[in-house]
Amino acid sequence: MKPNTHAQSSAKQFGGIPEDYMEIHDFLDHTKMMFPDNRHRALLHSSWGIYICERVFGTIIKNSSGKIINVRSIAEQHIFEDFGGKFIPTPQDYLEEMEHKDWMSNDSKSYPPSMRKIAKKRIIKKIF
Repeated sequence: MKPNTHAQSSAKQFGGIPEDYMEIHDFLDHTKMMFPDNRHRALLHSSWGIYICERVFGTIIKNSSGKIINVRSIAEQHIFEDFGGKFIPTPQDYLEEMEHKDWMSNDSKSYPPSMRKIAKKRIIKKIF
């Protein structure tokens, strides 16, 4: 779902107008800028992401109707909707599906994908 669709759903569920909720839904989906498919969800669509939303937006907001809404409830709704109303994953759920690579354990001979080109240039410079 798009952030605007989530915001409309929040307004229907909690009252107020979609604009009351857009900032939270945009925040949860802003990771699409880095990874434009559903793997972006691994970064904030989890119980940890809900906690992060509370740190960023506070524990409550007041909507345009004057109603106090828990940020946790808004974030939970977003994630629950994105997973078909079935569950809210934990970071462990994502990490257990991830293949462990040597660079994750500080192996000095391997590099993450984002650093491989830079590492090759450094090695070439050392040789010459």
